[in-house]
Amino acid sequence: MGSQFAPVPIKSRKQDPAWKHCHMLKDGEKVQLKCVYCSKVFRGGGIHRIKEHLATLKSGNASPCSSVPPDVCDQMQKSLDGITPKRRKTQKVGEEIMRITGEAETQKIGEEIMRIAGEAETFAIEGDANTGLHMFGAMDTLEPSSASGSLGNREGSSSARGDKRKRGRKSSTNTNALGFNTGGLGAKQVNNHLNMAIGRFLFDIGAPLDAVNSVYFQPMFDAIVSVGSESLLPSQNDIRGWALKNSVEEVKADVNKIAAAWGKTGCSVLVDQQKTETKVQLNFLVNCPEGTVFLKSVDASGFSSSSDALYELLKQLVEEVGLNNIMQVITNNDELCIAAARRLADTFPSLYWTPCAVCCLDMILGDFSKIGSINAIIEQAKSITRFMYNHSEVLNMVRRYTFGVDVIEPAVTHSATNFTTLKRIVDLKQNLQSVVTSQEWVDSPYSKKPGGLEMLDIVSNQSFWSACDQITLLTNPLLRVLRIVGSKRRPAMGYVYAGMYRAKETIKKELVTREEYMIYWDIIDHYWRQQWQHPLHAAGFYLNPKFFYSFEGDMPKEIHSGMLDCIERLVPDIRVQDKIVKELHSYKNAVGDFGRKMAIRARETLLPAEWWSTYGGSCPNLARLAIRILSQTCSSRGFNRNHICFEQLHDVRNCLEHQRLRDLIFVRYNLQLKQINRGSEDKEQNYVDPISVDAVSVVEDWVREDVCFEDYSNSDWMALDQLSLNTMFLGLPVDEVDELGAGFGDEEIFDRLDE
Repeated sequence: MGSQFAPVPIKSRKQDPAWKHCHMLKDGEKVQLKCVYCSKVFRGGGIHRIKEHLATLKSGNASPCSSVPPDVCDQMQKSLDGITPKRRKTQKVGEEIMRITGEAETQKIGEEIMRIAGEAETFAIEGDANTGLHMFGAMDTLEPSSASGSLGNREGSSSARGDKRKRGRKSSTNTNALGFNTGGLGAKQVNNHLNMAIGRFLFDIGAPLDAVNSVYFQPMFDAIVSVGSESLLPSQNDIRGWALKNSVEEVKADVNKIAAAWGKTGCSVLVDQQKTETKVQLNFLVNCPEGTVFLKSVDASGFSSSSDALYELLKQLVEEVGLNNIMQVITNNDELCIAAARRLADTFPSLYWTPCAVCCLDMILGDFSKIGSINAIIEQAKSITRFMYNHSEVLNMVRRYTFGVDVIEPAVTHSATNFTTLKRIVDLKQNLQSVVTSQEWVDSPYSKKPGGLEMLDIVSNQSFWSACDQITLLTNPLLRVLRIVGSKRRPAMGYVYAGMYRAKETIKKELVTREEYMIYWDIIDHYWRQQWQHPLHAAGFYLNPKFFYSFEGDMPKEIHSGMLDCIERLVPDIRVQDKIVKELHSYKNAVGDFGRKMAIRARETLLPAEWWSTYGGSCPNLARLAIRILSQTCSSRGFNRNHICFEQLHDVRNCLEHQRLRDLIFVRYNLQLKQINRGSEDKEQNYVDPISVDAVSVVEDWVREDVCFEDYSNSDWMALDQLSLNTMFLGLPVDEVDELGAGFGDEEIFDRLDE
């Protein structure tokens, strides 16, 4: 028989950064490493060879990786650059020890130091792999064999989300038998005194604890270190005075840089509504491919009786941003917002009102979850997670068997969380079954409790898993559209139409009979009809070369009419309109630069607006319109408003303090948006613990127990293991747009647009 190499978890003790970018495969005592980017397998050379492969060194012992991301390549090169100086420093330490104690007594010590320093570069098998689990992950994983509480109760252990940041790199503080530090000489160490000082400060002022995730936390720390203890700390008046003034000017400069792009790409005005028990608040933002900026917030609690006040606000905002720059105004489906935005579109015929795609998708998924068969499965799944997330011992056990991956996956909305969590449960099926069949579970007193017995019954029920599989098949395409709409990597306007087509196509293929799939189609059409018929969405589909040239036969008249409507509405000059119509023929027939081999290949690889900018030179009028349409977002939601004191602003009655709070909110909101605009994809940085208050709005039903808290007196949060987030969960993320594929031949989907 041939060798059967199987993936095994990478131990948390492996500290070299290259471990995060490879998979470990094992067959008995034989071990191989596999690059996660190009899938090349290395049968020897250890992690150092993988690092040379990722660093694309032509002079190294490994062939360069052809698919490694540039940032990973740079990281590996810097890591390799630091190995030689580290070895030299280690040798100097050994020489100094030898000088003091003599060669005979320190020969073994010197060898031990060199072994420790080289540990990050050498490849060793550490213990037996657990072969009964489905997953394999990155270096910061929890193992089923770990003792309960071993991480959470260890003094000085660093936080899961702090491990990857410069300020908190994990380094072991254990000592070996000879008394030497095994964390690597020169490595940054966890400082309990420092961490406690920062913690006390945050606890005292009641600040959100994820403040340490701010990109401005490290610069603040560096500034404090650089000036030393001799510098005077700022006073309250310094912070609320000249520091705030300077920050306002800095943020205004950043806003102006983004606003400079509005003329070329166009922009979307976003009306983000936020409701509390006593107030209705409207936040006004502007989005373009360069980023999103916050302009102002208004207390709309008094607007309930009429849309006139909101209309006047929007009219003022259009004049402020510039009518020629605005392509659309996006609002939610609130009647007040719809009435005001439609009236605005009548006043300014060169812009559109567009309903928020996230709001529509949320309502679609909400109605899906009310279907009897789906609701029953969701409730069963919730009974599992409620039991897990209310008992520390059970949660610790589950997280060990899932390698630190949470069973709950929060999404942008409450309804979406129902289905992202079902998908996560399906992905963790083997892991959850390993939990309830383990001796550890059998020996646990929680396995005998009603919740534990119910968990065992559900996880062991094949009918439950079959239903989960079908539900995820039906809803994954809608979740994909939701992710595309919320993505900061690319504007969504060119993809949403195709995404919804794929969603309906998948439902039809899965359910087969018209009676069954029409239940879901009717729900989609009820909330999405305005989007299907929206000219911007139709034009976005038409102008995206990836979809346009893959369409067999004539384009449906609804899509073609939407394109023509955009030309008439968005281009006031009739002479330019006529030129655009002529240029459409060149695009349709792939004439000139459109037909170049490079342009054909780039249909799949370039962003649609970039494609037009590169190959649309022979059709300048059409290219300009295409770039502006394809540069637009489809949602007014998805922007983090946590910890921004809007209510405090609207409650203040002093004119001067109101202005100061307004500027503070302007700074705070735009600083948060700046982090989003930079497109941070750090999963650990963006991680939200399902049981934290930050996630309560979308996961409450999955973690809440409707019982008296006294019944859970034995469930202690302090007993929770320190969470070590698995950033390589089930491999690398897929490109949502690539999954949209090509070909749109189901006429029934398009025929329903006429109904």
